Amino acid sequence: MPSKHSVELMQASGRLPFSLVVLLGLVTAIGPLSTDMYLPAFPILDHDLGGGPGSAQFTLAAWFAGLAVGQFSSGPLSDRFGRRAPLMGGLLIYILASIGCAVTANFHLFCVFRFLAAIGGSASAVVPRAVIRDIATGRDGARIMTQLTLVFGVMPILAPSLGGVVLAFGSWRYIFWIAVLYGLIGCAAIALMLPETLPQARRVRLPPIAILSRYLLVLREPHFLLNALIASASTFVMFAYIGGAPVVFEHLLGFSPAQFAIFFGINAALFIASTQVSGWLIHRMELETLMQFGIAWCACAGLLSVGLVASHIVTAATPLAIGALIVFMTGSLGFIGGNATVLALHHHGAHAGTASAMMGTLQFSIGSVSGLIMGFMPADSIIPTFCVMALGPVMMVAANALRRRLSPGP
Repeated sequence: MPSKHSVELMQASGRLPFSLVVLLGLVTAIGPLSTDMYLPAFPILDHDLGGGPGSAQFTLAAWFAGLAVGQFSSGPLSDRFGRRAPLMGGLLIYILASIGCAVTANFHLFCVFRFLAAIGGSASAVVPRAVIRDIATGRDGARIMTQLTLVFGVMPILAPSLGGVVLAFGSWRYIFWIAVLYGLIGCAAIALMLPETLPQARRVRLPPIAILSRYLLVLREPHFLLNALIASASTFVMFAYIGGAPVVFEHLLGFSPAQFAIFFGINAALFIASTQVSGWLIHRMELETLMQFGIAWCACAGLLSVGLVASHIVTAATPLAIGALIVFMTGSLGFIGGNATVLALHHHGAHAGTASAMMGTLQFSIGSVSGLIMGFMPADSIIPTFCVMALGPVMMVAANALRRRLSPGP
């Protein structure tokens, strides 16, 4: 494990070794892994767990809700006990709850285990961002965040394909045993490789009421709130796509799990490409400019998609056009989420864990709403999926307008 001296060198240079970037990316990838790997199994889950048609959407909503709740506590815990201990503790909860998902035959218990797994797994979303904030800020922080996105962004490409392979050779339950194995490997890697980036002198011991006060303090700061809402709207679009894609492609278009996984992987690869283009432009343009470009792109994509689908120019009979519209909209998100996150956390180095947790709570709370909406939507049309996705850019434009009016700074 790197020494305290090496941590000080990292802070002085504003850089993380590539091995740690890979580790943090793979840890953060627990979220995409647990979200995307079982998407091809949605139709089978509806049948095997007895929840009825479309019920798998609610298991996804339970996962997103657990991430929102878990991040609310993960941040203060990481500010109090350091970065390593809360991360490993969260992964242990994730492992145990994933075992529950693998063995239960009851739909409601499955939702409970998904919720608990997300509470534990939420630390994997909060702590890596706090670690990056401990080491670097500004452009250096944005550069590391972009590298992190590249590493964990590979998981949405691989996860559905892996899920499809598992379904081709065995039960959907093996998907969750793979998640258990991934969590165990993650715990071992953290124990061996991740240094403690929050020294004792900077740790904060606070009673619950004081923790709540810190959250409210962060939330009341317009610069944080408006950038966080923009990032959350980006998450809303992605979650609406994730929740609606199995219905659109497997149920309406008749894709096999393998075909669905291929499309999902292609779209994820293009999303990563847009994220890397954004990262390349960071040293040439302002973060705010890149973010606003992404917002304008997403708004145009949303307007075009809803217009073409509602007018029946694009229908289930034109699968290539459906795929193109989805790629056009999700491609814009690479310019929004990461840059909005860095801008939101910029002034909160003294309590990066709390601010990062508040950020994650907002993102997954708002994102989980899309899953709930999709669960109640009819599964016989492509229109609901595109309409729900289009709500995201509406939120982005509104938050950005308030941001420019109330918080003109970076």
